[in-house]
Amino acid sequence: MATVSLSKRRHKGGAESGARERILKAAFSAFTRSGYATTSTLEIATRARVSKRELYRLVGNKQEMLIACISERAKRLDVPADLPPLRDRETLEQVLASFGTKLVREVSAPTVIAVFRLAIAEAVQAPEVAHAVNSIGREASRAALRKIMAEAQASGLLTGRPAELAEQFAGLLWGNLMVSLLLGVAEQPTRREIAGRARNAAAAFLQLHPPPNDARTIVQSSRGTG
Repeated sequence: MATVSLSKRRHKGGAESGARERILKAAFSAFTRSGYATTSTLEIATRARVSKRELYRLVGNKQEMLIACISERAKRLDVPADLPPLRDRETLEQVLASFGTKLVREVSAPTVIAVFRLAIAEAVQAPEVAHAVNSIGREASRAALRKIMAEAQASGLLTGRPAELAEQFAGLLWGNLMVSLLLGVAEQPTRREIAGRARNAAAAFLQLHPPPNDARTIVQSSRGTG
């Protein structure tokens, strides 16, 4: 009896997981195609082949569906658990290039760009979309970069505030690419282009921020010359 009961619970759990996945996929598709404000929960339930009651039980209301859709994608932007210890500048450069590659690859994907366009389009009628994208989606990448910069600072490889360092690296990494993608005048870069962009950004960033000892030497030398 216990074995049968356990099997039933597992089957039910698998079915609910599949239904939840269908709901989120249907919600994301409807939001990006018809707009967040005009999409109804009935439309999403119909697309997902579930009842409205099941939709609310498994995911929640429309705003909770939006947050879940963005959160699922934001998980991909966490700092890897196996991040190597930042003991030297070469490792830091490799980590920045690796994370930068991952960041551009994930964020420049058509589905993610569609979310940003949705937030812009709904900025007046449904500002909660933009708030969700900013606080969940964008914050995931910013937090990850701040963590890398904080570890580099703790290891004596960089000086400065982690938040400011993270913003500088992100600026070098993206340049005008995001605006071009949002306007539809550029396509998602190829894997090779993304990797090259990330390597160049990492090298340029470290050039702007020499090792702390070198920075002190430069300052002392300039004072002596004056």
